[in-house]
Amino acid sequence: MNDKIELIRRSVAPEALEFPLHALDGPITPNELFFVRSHYDTPMIKAASWRLKVDGCVDQPIQFSLDDLMSMPKVSVESVLECAGNGRAALETPVPGLQWDCGAVGNAIWSGVSVRTLLELAGVTDRAVDVVFEGADRGKVKNPAAPCGDVAYARSIPRDLALSGWPILVYEMNGEPLSPAHGFPVRLIVPGWYGAASVKWVIRIVALDHAFGGYYQTSDYSYWQVNDGLPELRPIGAMPVKSLIARPTRGTYVQAGERIEICGAAWTGTGEVTAVEVSVDDGLNWGKAEMSSPSVAGSWRLWSFEWLVKGPCGVRTILSRARDSHGRVQATERDWNYGSYVIDHSIPVEINVTET
Repeated sequence: MNDKIELIRRSVAPEALEFPLHALDGPITPNELFFVRSHYDTPMIKAASWRLKVDGCVDQPIQFSLDDLMSMPKVSVESVLECAGNGRAALETPVPGLQWDCGAVGNAIWSGVSVRTLLELAGVTDRAVDVVFEGADRGKVKNPAAPCGDVAYARSIPRDLALSGWPILVYEMNGEPLSPAHGFPVRLIVPGWYGAASVKWVIRIVALDHAFGGYYQTSDYSYWQVNDGLPELRPIGAMPVKSLIARPTRGTYVQAGERIEICGAAWTGTGEVTAVEVSVDDGLNWGKAEMSSPSVAGSWRLWSFEWLVKGPCGVRTILSRARDSHGRVQATERDWNYGSYVIDHSIPVEINVTET
């Protein structure tokens, strides 16, 4: 790949930088090419003075320094992280929010301490239902119905998930200390969940005896779900099965009779990706792609498909769809109940086929 590949700026303040998906060149996304999504200005935190508080439904509220965390057993996970709004710019009907193309996603090796370890040290009680992670970033929100004053970025995960050993408070990304943009000194990683759950700059963990109703849990990063005929707002959580085409890119010209490689990545919130299929005729027929990276729980899998280009000439639509070990198949149509989030359907890539 070109050494001059750079992130695409989608917003200056707060900072939003997108990975150019066509540069996908291996299962691990380099730190300098990993997408950035912030909601407020990046807090400038000194490692020596940073503290993490754990309180709420615990036997003994406790506080940790960064040295404390680094002295505990270190755990690592290879995990894909995707913004819940990734793919907005590809929607036929525009929706509000940052207009990500398809590169608000990346895969890294995250290292730190298990959330379970910290909750057990504090003695989390059976009364706990939700575990909230509060970041040091805060500011005003544009929604006129929001609370007055500053709002901290905070999200929760269910108690059982927090104690599963899966979520990690990380201080390293691909073997290097987190950068300020990625949450230095410590951020949360919840493998299998959308990036909204992976709070950056964590300063507090609160165990609650009720479901958390914070701004970024209800007013934002939520969607409508109908239960027993009644619609209700639910927080964005685990990712569905999904694949994206990295190459060829939209508008590429290829000749009939040419062999080209169609390649991309696929992932799922739970389980593993078992197959990816590719269509070169707008979904009429599908062929099986080759998986070019192993299955790693929480990570994405790279795939490729060789296509001997045949007529007719003109604009052709390429699609991909993934399957996972739970029997789920990537959607081919957009579910508009998700509003501006969860763009999980097969996103078409139109290319131009010319005569030989």
